[in-house]
Amino acid sequence: MINPDLHPYLTSLAAHRAKFSDQVGHGFSRLILETYALENRQPLPSGVKVSEQLIPYAGAFLRALVFRPEHQSSKAGVLYFHGGAFMEGSPETHFDTTAEISHRLGVTVLSLDYSLAPEHPFPAAVNECIAATHWVFENASQLGLDPHKIILWGDSAGANLATVAALDRATHDPKPIAQILHYPVLDFSRDRPSYTENAEGPIVTLASMDYVDGLYCPDIVDRSDPLAAPLLAQDVTHLPPTFIAVAEHDPLRDDGYAYADKLSAAGVDVAFDSGAGLIHSYLRAVPSSQSAEDAFRRSVDWLRSIL
Repeated sequence: MINPDLHPYLTSLAAHRAKFSDQVGHGFSRLILETYALENRQPLPSGVKVSEQLIPYAGAFLRALVFRPEHQSSKAGVLYFHGGAFMEGSPETHFDTTAEISHRLGVTVLSLDYSLAPEHPFPAAVNECIAATHWVFENASQLGLDPHKIILWGDSAGANLATVAALDRATHDPKPIAQILHYPVLDFSRDRPSYTENAEGPIVTLASMDYVDGLYCPDIVDRSDPLAAPLLAQDVTHLPPTFIAVAEHDPLRDDGYAYADKLSAAGVDVAFDSGAGLIHSYLRAVPSSQSAEDAFRRSVDWLRSIL
């Protein structure tokens, strides 16, 4: 059963979607998410300041929102990759989550604005996220960070990108001290039980996934590339301690289980949160749902123990 305290969030989201009648397509999906996030944005936590950072890339720049506490308790830094099915989302849609991470842990958070499909299909976002990750490590001191205390964090599609960036960086020195993955999508297989059990969502449905896959990774050959499907990565032995949080009522649930098993078998330290009663994108429900708040706190507490 879905936790009852999530119903106000689901009701609010459904009411917002209804404002757009029967409009469909990635453009309207972006608009719905951006406007919902803006209309429901929480007050900025006390003592957290927000700025922008431009990261050089391919003769231009990638933008990141930077959340920095006035009284920073650690020189640790989080590089955050937002979710949104690779076709929507932004640092603004995940403003509340990243602000709270900064506030609760007393760390700097950089939330990356990577390119979206279908205008920029695979591997555009992957290349940007990998480049941004290397840039943060190489420029940590200028950012006021300790390069030995960099964490990669992502949710949904952003967890996929965080995973790929972590795999790439794991063979460099220094490497991330930890990675946190919330309800990650990690390959293109749809034969795990959660895809049948939770085919109708809420939030994510099985029927929508072919559409999303076609936008992000239109070349079927690319779907066997570990840069698109990191669950297929051959070597995960060098990855840092990893926190994987899934949601019970989510088609993607078993991706997280499969990756946790893969990492554990390779000797990686894995903490796993089964998300009992939770749904995909529950981090967005934290302000109104105690069960979502409790799950978010568990990931924060785990990272605090690592730091």
